[in-house]
Amino acid sequence: MKYRNLGHGLKVSAIGVGCMPMIRGGNITYGEDADPDEAIKTIHRAIDLGITFFDTAQIYGPFQNEELVGEAIKGKRDGLVIATKFGFKFDGDKIVGVDGSGTNAKSSVEGCLKRLGIDCIDLFYQHRVDPNVPIEETVGAMADLITEGKIKHIGLSEAGPETLRRAAAVAPISALQSEYSLWERDVEDEILPVCRELGIGFVPYSPLGRGFLTGSIRSLDDLPANDWRRNDPRYQGDNFATNLKVVDIVGEVAAKHNVSLAQIALAWLLAQGDSIVPIPGFKRRVTMEDSAGSADVVLDAEDLAKLDAAAPRGSIAGPRYSEAGMRMVRL
Repeated sequence: MKYRNLGHGLKVSAIGVGCMPMIRGGNITYGEDADPDEAIKTIHRAIDLGITFFDTAQIYGPFQNEELVGEAIKGKRDGLVIATKFGFKFDGDKIVGVDGSGTNAKSSVEGCLKRLGIDCIDLFYQHRVDPNVPIEETVGAMADLITEGKIKHIGLSEAGPETLRRAAAVAPISALQSEYSLWERDVEDEILPVCRELGIGFVPYSPLGRGFLTGSIRSLDDLPANDWRRNDPRYQGDNFATNLKVVDIVGEVAAKHNVSLAQIALAWLLAQGDSIVPIPGFKRRVTMEDSAGSADVVLDAEDLAKLDAAAPRGSIAGPRYSEAGMRMVRL
């Protein structure tokens, strides 16, 4: 495995593990239900392969995903970078809104630490920017958590460029997590340049287009009835067929290199900058092992030009979230 630096001294494996899909019956389901035993074996195998970067969040489940990750890393904590996220308010297990208050940051971290079974979180993200709370308050509270030894690094998720600047003026921001892939490239306009200017690493979630770029989904009928992706506008109606054209080009490059489509999609992201670290989601060892191999795939100039031409910014049919979801990003 190769390794990269995000921001402010945070070194991680070039490919991380998105742990969100790993629980059974959670609030966000991709494909068939996960087998928790296989999910834990997937984390163990990832560690064996040299992967150090594992991503979870308070809302996955909610809460169950952090517990599973905590169980999986027990006795294997040394050398790992564990990332989790706060930023929502709950009524029991029900998410009832965003909450970026300093009070929520400080209370949430206690639950996260307990569920993960660790005494310090390596990277603590605000999951979504709260438009009703100044980012200075949120980041100030997170900086206090560093002083208290409860977290090591501060991250933001789906923050816009101006928010990033204001946040970085309060405390060092080590990573921004946002959606980025061949079929979602809007961050290239303003957000990635600001990250580079401020020394903030970039962590793409959904780097495989929620599975679309792997070539394994050729019809909406391939998805179970409760699959979250049935709500993704890019998967709907004519958008689906239009977007398959990108997958076909990814397949051509994959055939040239004799690797999977997933490896090409991830290798393209890795080629976009040395401080970019994708976190594809896994629940099985076989898919994790395949994606881990992308760190060794080298795309040449012809490959990169072909992929860029297949999916220029703004060319993908459909927004990435519903109208309500879009109101929560790039704030």
